[in-house]
Amino acid sequence: MGATDAFPEGAARVGAAPGQPGGLLDLLGVAAVMLDADGRITLWSPQAEALFGWSAQEALGRPAAQLLVGPEHFDLVLGLFTEVMAGGESWAGVFPVQHKDGSTRLVEFRNMRLLDERGESYALGIATDQAVLRRVERDLALSVRLVAQSPIGLAVLDTSLRFVMVNPALERINGLPADQHIGRDVREALSFLDTDTIVAGMREVLDTGRPMLDQFTVGRTASDPHADKAWSVSYYRLEDAHGRVLGLATSVVDVTEQHRAATEAARARRRLAVIADASATVGTTLDVDQTAHELADVIVPELADMAAVDVLDAVLDGRRPTSLSRGGPARFRALAVSTAYSTEAVRAADPTGQIASYEADRLITRCVTEARPVLVAQVGAEDLPHIAADPQGAAVLDKAGLHSYLAVPLIARGEVLGALSLYRVRNQEPFDEDDAVLAVELAARAAVCIDNARSYQSERRTALTLQRHLMNHRPPQPTAMEIAYRYQPAQAASEVGGDWFDAIPVAGDKTALVVGDVMGSGINAAATMGQLRTTARALADLDLDPDEVLRHLDHIAVGLDPAFATCLYVVYDPHSSLCRVAVAGHLPPIVVRPDRPPELLDLPTGAPLGVGGVPFEQTTVPLREGDQLVLYTDGLIETRDQPIDARLDTLLELLSEPQQDLDGLCDRLLAALRDEHDHDDVALLIARVRAIKE
Repeated sequence: MGATDAFPEGAARVGAAPGQPGGLLDLLGVAAVMLDADGRITLWSPQAEALFGWSAQEALGRPAAQLLVGPEHFDLVLGLFTEVMAGGESWAGVFPVQHKDGSTRLVEFRNMRLLDERGESYALGIATDQAVLRRVERDLALSVRLVAQSPIGLAVLDTSLRFVMVNPALERINGLPADQHIGRDVREALSFLDTDTIVAGMREVLDTGRPMLDQFTVGRTASDPHADKAWSVSYYRLEDAHGRVLGLATSVVDVTEQHRAATEAARARRRLAVIADASATVGTTLDVDQTAHELADVIVPELADMAAVDVLDAVLDGRRPTSLSRGGPARFRALAVSTAYSTEAVRAADPTGQIASYEADRLITRCVTEARPVLVAQVGAEDLPHIAADPQGAAVLDKAGLHSYLAVPLIARGEVLGALSLYRVRNQEPFDEDDAVLAVELAARAAVCIDNARSYQSERRTALTLQRHLMNHRPPQPTAMEIAYRYQPAQAASEVGGDWFDAIPVAGDKTALVVGDVMGSGINAAATMGQLRTTARALADLDLDPDEVLRHLDHIAVGLDPAFATCLYVVYDPHSSLCRVAVAGHLPPIVVRPDRPPELLDLPTGAPLGVGGVPFEQTTVPLREGDQLVLYTDGLIETRDQPIDARLDTLLELLSEPQQDLDGLCDRLLAALRDEHDHDDVALLIARVRAIKE
């Protein structure tokens, strides 16, 4: 068996070139010297030569006391040697030794007696320079204290990534004592963390030698599995003086507080962004359903995985919500549901438009009857029946993994209008008081918009009812004219205007045609329209000239609110085939004659009614059988993206197409010129001259 084969298993050879330290003993320069029973040097190590200056040839065979000790210490050394050789007691201490160069050095000794196979005695002395030893001791003690007392977690791992050393700080950070680290690999000791990522990073450092510094990581320890911790971790490879890889060192700094502060700051910024987004996107229209959808959409996914908006049914009926008795039921109408992702949990919420009555044990009922948020941070099985609409919904929420729920009331002007319900499923953070504060803020903003929309819709219904009541009669077909007409309210969610039209028989087979538009909107505009329309019918019965009629209407309008209106008043006399026209700030009529292009009449515009004291001019226009007179309000042609001249040209082109029945022509003009986003109502009146029977 060779020397290599005989080397003990588990031991390690360290080869070092002459003069190169190979370990702690080499660093200390430990010298070995052996003396026979007479005190003569029989063995002399190379380290002894380095320590004392004498070569082996110079030292071997000589009395050690004479070689190494000054005369003043000679007797003391012989006495110590005799004690060691006689009694077998070892001796340790510091002794001054003479160097070959004549200097004296303090040397740390360990001396002991040895026996060979023949029973002969020898003395073995092990020595090192005291200054070197003290320096190494200080460095070692300092290193141990630094590691033990450092607030930074420190660990050393071998090449198999097994823990060799951990300091107390790392024990605290990982929540594990040292004995649950030492001897275990990373996956065993830190199974509660993302060990795949950790091991991959450590292996890369071991393979490449490039350190990984300040790697930010978040996780939960075994000792505190319910709270996130954050650490800054560094890995670097350990090598000996000859470049042999010994293992890996890691330092871990707990940065949980900084991480929480940064997280809270980021959370605050996101919440401000949500509020800003809500300010810009919630309440863009005066439509209750649209406002509810905007609220639900702005909340998901920043604040919740699912959001539902339910309004008290009385609110949408146009009634002020009655006071809800605490502990009583509540009747809701579902307006909107929004989810952050496709999920069956949406089936647990009431379908949009559905009306449902819930008893007092439902959390949403408590929310509106008590007018305060209801927060269930950790939803248990016992909570689900009070959240879902029915047992099937509770089962759906349980399967989806609902773990946190929050309901906040929609309160506007001191009245509860409904509730906003928030659900967390994938978002693992439970709702907290900060979430409730944000939800209340968003709900309050949306509630005002919903209340405005509700009030607007109620007023709009009233105005439409009033306007339709005022214009519910069908004007009679005049003797010398065939007429068709249309009134169309604004299609978009806008205020009802004050447009009107009329065809009034006048003495002598004459016909008065009127189209007007009250400036403003809502109930007041409809009321003003009704008064002006009634007055115009009364004045028409007096057979006044058009300019006189407008003068009287102007006088009446001054005392109304709103006071201003445009008006076009026409009187056609079939016996003279003449049409007298006066305009009060209104768009001019169009004459369509057979076999001729339509003509926009060039008339004095005049001031709107309500200005007061302004004269009106009258113009006479000849009309023959078959001629058509088209009267309209600005809602027919005005848009926000096209100039009015272009729209008038479009109207003229439509009127230049082959003739058709007047009702069909009215429908065709409205279809071509109006769309669902128009923000104004329109009145259209078309009169065709026909022969009068004598």
